Amino acid sequence: MSAFTPSRPIPYGRQHITDADVQAVISTLHSDFLTQGPQVAEFERRFAEYIGVEYAVAVSNGTAALHLCALALGVQPGQRVITTPITFAASANCVRYCGGEVYFADIDPETALIDLRAVRRLLESHPKGYFHGLIPVDFAGLPVDLEEARRLADEFGLWLIEDACHAPGGFFTDSQGQEQRCGNGQLADLAIFSFHPVKHIATGEGGMITTNRRDLYEQLLLLRTHGITRDPGRLQHPDEGGWYYEMQELGYNYRMPDMLCALGLTQLERADEGLARRRQLARQYDAAFAELADVTPLAGAAGHAYHLYVIQVPDRRGLYDFLRSKQIFAQVHYIPVHTMPYYQQLGWQAGDFPAAEAYYARCLSLPMFPSLTDAEQQYVIDCVREFLAR
Repeated sequence: MSAFTPSRPIPYGRQHITDADVQAVISTLHSDFLTQGPQVAEFERRFAEYIGVEYAVAVSNGTAALHLCALALGVQPGQRVITTPITFAASANCVRYCGGEVYFADIDPETALIDLRAVRRLLESHPKGYFHGLIPVDFAGLPVDLEEARRLADEFGLWLIEDACHAPGGFFTDSQGQEQRCGNGQLADLAIFSFHPVKHIATGEGGMITTNRRDLYEQLLLLRTHGITRDPGRLQHPDEGGWYYEMQELGYNYRMPDMLCALGLTQLERADEGLARRRQLARQYDAAFAELADVTPLAGAAGHAYHLYVIQVPDRRGLYDFLRSKQIFAQVHYIPVHTMPYYQQLGWQAGDFPAAEAYYARCLSLPMFPSLTDAEQQYVIDCVREFLAR
């Protein structure tokens, strides 16, 4: 056991704010626009370049992004959409916001990603047209095989939303040997990202939707701002005057302000640096746990973005409590959505998805963020080893 003692608690995730970040926000505070100004469009443009996609729409948070995607794709009451039970509840809730019905498919135990074989079995067990959409999640930063997901979507007439909140900068390699970056719009109709403080790009709150479809992009812009437009080409009465605007649909106020977009821009400049550090930390964890029979990390891959580093252990509660006693605030990702009281009221129950529930019983997310020092990480590793040695 090392003699290192942390000077403050070590959380599972932490934002990294620099002087450049602070100055960017201060500069915007001194500008003419705190919201609906030039920083929003610039952040959208730069983020689209980073992801390699045609269009990006900044919104108030990742949940708003999911809701707007469901609205833009026309989710109606009674329509059925498939997602994973191992995700934050918002991945499913966005369907419920529109009155749709959520169905779950179990996970692959090796990755905790939605098992696309289980998705196929679910689709084949119902008449074609029974389901309308699929929302796979790039859980922990490991990209879903969107090529296979797209194949299913095309075969069964589904739209496809990629929940890439954990994976900006992540990629998978398709059957042609090409790297497909998460959210690049080549395979999914829409993708969403979050800028919550523990994510790769931290703005406090904030989100982004990406797409290569012009029709969805224009619909998202409308729905983001109350369903209101000033575009002369869209107005029903374009000659009213310079003040005139029209509310053409029932939209929402899901805008992201310039202050947060300014922070996002400076955070984006360090995104690759942070991603490289996350991958380095993951390699160090992998090496440390390779010989420990009671520690099973989730499977990795070259394109893994490592929002989380998840291990599975026999006594998860014991390790969780022990680490907290050592000032290490590990976390559990996630409580299966179908076991939440709200979804149980809709008919789901424990036992419906055995792989997801077995994963939940053993999973723990260890500290993973770019400013985690080697000494802090070694302390985490030593504490895990100490607990297991007992």
